[in-house]
Amino acid sequence: MKNTILLLAFVVFILPILHSQNFNKIPKGGEVKIKKQTTSCLSTSQRNVIKNQIKENIQLLKKEGNLKSNIKQSGGHPLFIWPVTQADGFNYNSVWALINYVDHNPAYPGLITDYNCGTRSYDTNSGYNHQGFDISNWPFWWKQMDNNQAIAVAAADGQIIAKNDGSYDRNCSFNNDTPNYIILQHDDGSESWYLHFKNGGLTSKNVGESVTTGEFLGVLGSSGSSTAPHLHFEVYDTNDNLIDPSQGSCNDFNNETWWVNQKPYNNPNINAALTHSSPPEFYGCPVSEVTNESDQFNPGDLVTFAVYLRDQEAGTTMYLKIIKPDNTTLYEWDFNLTDDFLTSYWYWQYNLTDQGLWKWEATYQGETVSHPFNVGVLGTEDNSLTNTIVYPNPVEDQLIIKTEQPIKKVTIKDLLGRTILENNSPITSSMELNTNSLNKGLYFVRLTSITNKTKTIKLIKN
Repeated sequence: MKNTILLLAFVVFILPILHSQNFNKIPKGGEVKIKKQTTSCLSTSQRNVIKNQIKENIQLLKKEGNLKSNIKQSGGHPLFIWPVTQADGFNYNSVWALINYVDHNPAYPGLITDYNCGTRSYDTNSGYNHQGFDISNWPFWWKQMDNNQAIAVAAADGQIIAKNDGSYDRNCSFNNDTPNYIILQHDDGSESWYLHFKNGGLTSKNVGESVTTGEFLGVLGSSGSSTAPHLHFEVYDTNDNLIDPSQGSCNDFNNETWWVNQKPYNNPNINAALTHSSPPEFYGCPVSEVTNESDQFNPGDLVTFAVYLRDQEAGTTMYLKIIKPDNTTLYEWDFNLTDDFLTSYWYWQYNLTDQGLWKWEATYQGETVSHPFNVGVLGTEDNSLTNTIVYPNPVEDQLIIKTEQPIKKVTIKDLLGRTILENNSPITSSMELNTNSLNKGLYFVRLTSITNKTKTIKLIKN
């Protein structure tokens, strides 16, 4: 009896301790850099070509009576929203990182001053200071570009006064190529420039047409003089003076912000918390990353838990958590960050055995990002309805279904196979399905076409 008690004590108290020691809290990963610019994204001649194109287009629109803005009108300038966002159908927490601000220092080598009196910009070999914001997609520059995930939107209402598409979009060096771009003119005659779009990834609207705040302009790419996919955002006032939209003590262009809500100079953020079947693989430009993202694992699989940060700050701490299917915590720990990195990633690996819906959770600078994944619960997704998409996933209130093949029935089942929700209204192109009644957890959405083809998709309800 005494030996039995000792054995039970070993199992209850000692084994969990030994088990926990198998988890190494020292991460792998680090900073991932975009090649530093040394040449302006637009040469002087290219910039003059664009400005001449703008003048010609404005004159033509004016002659046709189609110019919507009041050129050189005095009065208030536009207020901009942030010009980069995530396209529908994707679920990263954020998709961008700020790489360069406008340089306010005369273009002498080594003399760089951004609006906040820092050096977050660059001088160019051609004697031209950097004239805009460089906003890169992160994480996974090339994968995001290939999937049309990071997009530029109109920062304010405006009219398209210049547009270029058709330029090669996987550049990795400084060159004289013309970027793909959109130029907007706003009501007061000021302009916002959007450069480096993906080839064929621009809005179908043309010169003379209007766009509204937040409207899609194009997919971030690497056309023109560029070393990775990003948006170059540049602003001019009614008198063609360069503007820095951010207010700061070293902004000698304008004395007030042009943002609706100006973002902090350093803006630390968790762009994504993801699980992978193996660590992501980063290759040289312009090869797309192999991300090895996975939300489905078999019992005993080695799971890679990764966090992708922008503006990582030295001296800050990230709190991390692996949560079991019964909502108890398997592991939780603090990760102290010791370096300032614009774009970074960190990962840990662990074998999981318990079956069910797990969560990988990261908290940084007051924000928590949670990523659900499955162990031992297999969903299916066949290719019978290849032109049918379901998003967002995870879903909250509304599930959107878009299809090119008519759907006659949508069925949502839980893990036990019980039908929780069913819709028998025909879908010819798209519909929204209310998912308010679903509890948080894992479900399976089964789509059936009028020709009885099917597609089953794993769905997470937040």
